[in-house]
Amino acid sequence: MTLLPTILRKEYEDDKYGILDVHVQMKNGIQIDFEMQVEEFDFWEKRIVFYLSKMITDQLHAGDNYDKIQKCIHVSILDFIHFPGDDRCYRKITLCDTETGEVYTDIMEIYVLELGKLPPEDQNEEGIVRWMRFFNAKNRKELEEMAKQNEYMDEAYQELDRLSADEEKRLEYETRLKYRRDKHAQIHYATRSGREEATDQINALHKQLLELGRLEDLKRAVEDKEYQKKLMKEFGIS
Repeated sequence: MTLLPTILRKEYEDDKYGILDVHVQMKNGIQIDFEMQVEEFDFWEKRIVFYLSKMITDQLHAGDNYDKIQKCIHVSILDFIHFPGDDRCYRKITLCDTETGEVYTDIMEIYVLELGKLPPEDQNEEGIVRWMRFFNAKNRKELEEMAKQNEYMDEAYQELDRLSADEEKRLEYETRLKYRRDKHAQIHYATRSGREEATDQINALHKQLLELGRLEDLKRAVEDKEYQKKLMKEFGIS
């Protein structure tokens, strides 16, 4: 299995990007897009068809024949009710004859998993429902218990655990980076504030010299910083 880029190729400048959560290619060439969605999403079915179409067309380049197209599957893992008319928690959708139900082609398949419709746990339930329970786990303990019952779930749990550890390292790194940036910003602010204060003092000196008509002193103060300090001391500017 190969993890593919999660942004599909963009053919034209005004094309929309097809952004996928997890996009993989199996050893037999089949591509699968797994996408999890917590909140209800308008036009979800159109969105799925858009992604699947992009996955299909993205496989062909100039001069390629249609035989290069590999099967594409979209798996929607939803934490909202997408089909309110029944209690089926998952369904498989493909292109078929509307009268006979005969499948026209399986080049595109859609699996919709509605976690909110999961029935009470049954020891004899199908594998896909077990995986839905895995996706729907509320805490680490539930994941650990399910991982003990299935070697593939255990493998998935170990990978999740590894990713979680990597995430903790990333957050730790970003925290340190944020600290350094904040420290730098504080120093920059203090430096800028000091410069602004010094500018106010210089302006006050120049104003007094102008009012007194001491133009030669003003000219010399601009050119000679030490003389400028002497005059500021004279006028009590600090």
